Amino acid sequence: MEQAPDTGSGPDERVVTAQLRRHLPTRAGRRFREWFLMRLRGTLRTVDRVPLASLRGWDFDAADLNLRHESGRFFTVEGLHVRGAPGAVPEWSQPIINQAEIGVLGLLVRKREHGVECLVQAKMEPGNPNVLQISPTVQATRSNFTRVHRGKPTKYLDHFAHARGVLADVLQSEQGAWFLSKRNRNMIVLVDEEIPPAEDFHWIPLRELRALLHVDGMVNMDLRTVLACMPATVDHWDTAARTRGSELPAQEHPAGCHDNVADVLSWFTGLKSRCTMTVRSAPLLGLPEWTRGPDEIAHVEGRHFSIIGVSVRAGNREVAEWDQPLLRPVGRDVIAFLVSSSEHGRFDVLVRARTQVGLVDGVEMGPTVHWGPSHRSDDEPEVLDWVLRAPKERVLFDTVLAEEGGRFHHALNRYMIVDTRSDIPRHVPDDHRWVSLLQLEALVRHGYYLNIEARTLLACLHSVAGPRTRTPGQGAGQ
Repeated sequence: MEQAPDTGSGPDERVVTAQLRRHLPTRAGRRFREWFLMRLRGTLRTVDRVPLASLRGWDFDAADLNLRHESGRFFTVEGLHVRGAPGAVPEWSQPIINQAEIGVLGLLVRKREHGVECLVQAKMEPGNPNVLQISPTVQATRSNFTRVHRGKPTKYLDHFAHARGVLADVLQSEQGAWFLSKRNRNMIVLVDEEIPPAEDFHWIPLRELRALLHVDGMVNMDLRTVLACMPATVDHWDTAARTRGSELPAQEHPAGCHDNVADVLSWFTGLKSRCTMTVRSAPLLGLPEWTRGPDEIAHVEGRHFSIIGVSVRAGNREVAEWDQPLLRPVGRDVIAFLVSSSEHGRFDVLVRARTQVGLVDGVEMGPTVHWGPSHRSDDEPEVLDWVLRAPKERVLFDTVLAEEGGRFHHALNRYMIVDTRSDIPRHVPDDHRWVSLLQLEALVRHGYYLNIEARTLLACLHSVAGPRTRTPGQGAGQ
C-alpha cells in the first residue's frame, strides 16, 4: 500500500537561517546563506513510499532472491549470514547493500588572497531529511558518471578523471554494518584556472565550510569523509593567506610527544589477525528473524533497520524521476570521540578497533563510542557515561548529522567530541588505543584504517582543534 509522500518541503527556513547566522557570521557566510536558501527554495522533490514489488526497474532475482536493478548496475540488496563475530551476539543474519563499483567523491580547492576555497554542491538525495545537503564538487557512482541512467553528465568530473594538482587520493570504506565491501575514491584536487560555479555550486572558504559541520544536517557524509583527508599543507596555505601571506613559524611538538605511527599499526594489525568472523551470502527473502511485508523487509522485533522502496521526482538531478530501495535505520546512534587536550594544543584521541561485517578487512579503527538502536547487544559501553554526562564546557562538538542520503532514509546520528582533560584512565581495554591527532592524519592518508564514522569525527575535530601542530609536509611517524 502506498504511504504518504515526503514532499520535500524542507526544514523551517527561519531555523536554517538562524543556525547559519550563528555559525557563519562573516561576509562570506552571508553570501553562502543567500545562495543556499535560494537553492533550497528552488529545489522541488517528491519522495513517495511504494511497495518493494512496485519499484520500477527493480525486482527480486529468481535465482538468489536478491533485490537488483534490471541493468545489473547501481547496487543490490542481498542477504548475509555472519558467524564468529566478537561481542555478545556472535551469529546473525541481515540484509546488506552490495555496491561493488567504486565511485568518486571529489573536492576542488583553490588558493585565494583571503585563504583556501572549496567548490561545494547543494545536492538533493531521496533519503535526505532536510532536502538539500552540502556535498563535494563531484559525488557520483560509476553507474552515474558512465550514464547508465541516460541522464545528464556529471559536472566537473574531468577535473578528477584527468587530475593534476592532486592533494589527496585514497580509497575509503563506508558504513560496514550496512554496505558490503563498499569503497569510494576520496579526492582533493588543487586548481589554478578560473572555474565559474554552476547553478547548484558555490565556492566557500575552507574555514567557513568547517563551521558548517556545526549546523544540524548540513554537510553530507561524502563531503565529511573528503574533508577528513585534507592534508595539513592546505591548512598552512589557508592560515598564511589569512595572516597577509606571512610564513608560519615551525611548530615544535611538546616534550615527550611521540607520534610514530608504527606502534599503532602493530597494535591494529595484531587485532585484525585475530579476527575469526566469517561472512557468507544468503537469500534475501527468508533470512532468519527478518520478514518481508507488503511495504518493507524488516526485523521481526522492529530493530536495527528496514529496507523500503521509494519513487522519486526531482528537479535538479541528472535524472528527473526514478525508483529505488533505501535502508531505513531505527532511531539515532550516539557516535563520539573521547579526546584529551593539552595546553600545547595537542589532541590525543581514544579510538576503538571495530569489527563490521561489510568492511574489506573486517576491522577498522572507529569512534570511542558508537551506540544506539542499530546495535545487536543491549550492553551499554562503560565510556558512554563520559559522553552523555559530560559537563557542557567539555563538549567540544555536538551536532546531529545525516548519513548517505542516496542509500539511507533519514539516517541521523548524534556526533560528539568530549574532552576528558586527562581524567579518564590511560589504561584501556585491548581493543581501545590512545592515538594522537597527527597519527590519525597519517592513517587517513591510506585506506581501510579509519572507518566512516571516525573520519566524520576527524573532520569535526579539525573544526574545533585550530591549526594543526605540525609544519607543512610533516607527517606522523616521519
